[in-house]
Amino acid sequence: MTGMPLATLTFVGARPSSALGLTVNVRAEGTGIIVLAGPSSCGKGAIAEALQSSLSVPEENHISMGDALRDVIGRANTDPTFRATVGERFGIHADRSVFNGELTDASIVRKALQYRDELVARFGDQPSQLHWLEYCVTSGLLVPDAWSEAILEGTIGEKAAGANGIILLDGYPRTEVAARHVLSLSERLDIPLIKVVHLSVSKREMHRRALGRKRQDDTPEMLERRYTFYVEHVQPAVELLKAELGSQYVALIDAHQPAYDEEGGLDLKASVRNVAKQVLMSLGVSRHVLDHMGAWG
Repeated sequence: MTGMPLATLTFVGARPSSALGLTVNVRAEGTGIIVLAGPSSCGKGAIAEALQSSLSVPEENHISMGDALRDVIGRANTDPTFRATVGERFGIHADRSVFNGELTDASIVRKALQYRDELVARFGDQPSQLHWLEYCVTSGLLVPDAWSEAILEGTIGEKAAGANGIILLDGYPRTEVAARHVLSLSERLDIPLIKVVHLSVSKREMHRRALGRKRQDDTPEMLERRYTFYVEHVQPAVELLKAELGSQYVALIDAHQPAYDEEGGLDLKASVRNVAKQVLMSLGVSRHVLDHMGAWG
């Protein structure tokens, strides 16, 4: 993409200790965005935590789109002052019916009407735009792109405004429209894109992980819907980024690399470490450094 800022990482602090033969964690110098993409339950959050630790990325520079959406909903439901601002800040109004075509984008109205019975049963006769956002997030549906864009930019403004260093963007983009928004945002804010890390797991493994964590909305029906969404929307978004940036800026990583303890049980930390090492190698950290890196949690 013409004019798109791109970047590679420079690592400092990766020097072997003559006494211990170990390497301290590396620190990534510079400013840029690492995108973490993949299906539900692929481990984006765990890998983001591993990158925070191993690359010395500040906690506030990890921006999870799912957490950002849930945070807006939670704050709006508990803080009347914040609730009164979501319309102006994000274009999501708590006092406008999502079924009102004069006040709500027609495409949103059409989509919401497909779920009228469920929305009315849950929120009453006139569910609001904010109610529709909550329903989308908890039901694995696509959040309107304009809303996601507004919330993302607001979150970056709150958490990473003026911050130097790496931003870990977790779970966004999820559509081709959102992918173009990331490209535009990168160019507009002059924050280079470093790498798109595409974490891949099978549908069967996604179901196994999600059902194991026992979250209320992780029903078989919802998980099937989420995986279909991933195939139909997230994968094309990653392909668009690859086409615009070049294949060298997109890394496909097998996110299912299990490790086992001496008794044959799953060693979750070691499993995450296996995947994190592959991600770090894709970012340019050498195998020698990885083999001697300490503080992996």
